[in-house]
Amino acid sequence: MFLCDQWQDYQVLDTGDGEKLERWKDVILRRPDPQVIWPKAAPELWAQADAHYTRSETGGGNWTFFRTLPERWVVTLGELQFYVRPTGFKHTGLFPEQAANWAFMQQRIRAAVAAGRPVKVLNLFAYTGGATLACAAAGAHVTHVDAAKGMVLWAKENRYLSGLPEDRTRFIVEDAVAFVQRELRRGNRYDGILMDPPSYGRGPNGEVWKLEDELYNLVDLCAKALSDNPVFMLINGYTTGFAASVLGNVATRCMSGRGHVESGELALTVQSGGVLPCGATARWTPDV
Repeated sequence: MFLCDQWQDYQVLDTGDGEKLERWKDVILRRPDPQVIWPKAAPELWAQADAHYTRSETGGGNWTFFRTLPERWVVTLGELQFYVRPTGFKHTGLFPEQAANWAFMQQRIRAAVAAGRPVKVLNLFAYTGGATLACAAAGAHVTHVDAAKGMVLWAKENRYLSGLPEDRTRFIVEDAVAFVQRELRRGNRYDGILMDPPSYGRGPNGEVWKLEDELYNLVDLCAKALSDNPVFMLINGYTTGFAASVLGNVATRCMSGRGHVESGELALTVQSGGVLPCGATARWTPDV
């Protein structure tokens, strides 16, 4: 298990009955989480919620606000800063558990940079840029790829907010698979590649994406896009039913048994006790 407990501006206060109660700096949000099948440990805390997202029986859902919230606000982790806000799809623009992966990638990047080598990182399905910022702050040049123009704009705003140099990042609005295929044709290679593919989605030109059909081919493609001296490859997934060992097996097969693969759950510490599972990750590193 990869446990994330680095945050000061974020905390899971309690979980129970299909929901989680979270503090995002000075704002407390109540959101659904289908994996939470146990009762609340601290029911008295839930009245503190500033907003509550509930799902609709017909699909989607909506927020109920118990006080006026800012349109967006900033949370901080070390030198990194991020805009967050309640969106129409229950998300806030940030997945705090990913900080455990950011720390792993930063350690690998800093070691390579300290050894005097430049590091190029490719971030696929890059969302609002948490991993992009973390890798850039560690000294890498990051190519950030996402098919959603709005998410790429949000990532750029997070970069400006964190004060990172513009020349360390390149932002691309494109289908991830199409981009990697083009980079291979051009002979462009990367020292680190990370990906956070969705369970299902559509690309900018209507391309249909189903994780169970596409993941292996994507990882195999990315393995070919690694440099001759790579520092890591990371696969992240939130698809229910996809165990961490599935991601680990895919990484092992695509890397032809080279290096070492470690896989496990991502999780957040819960103030009222226990941990909240938050998806799965597989991390490949080369043999020393």
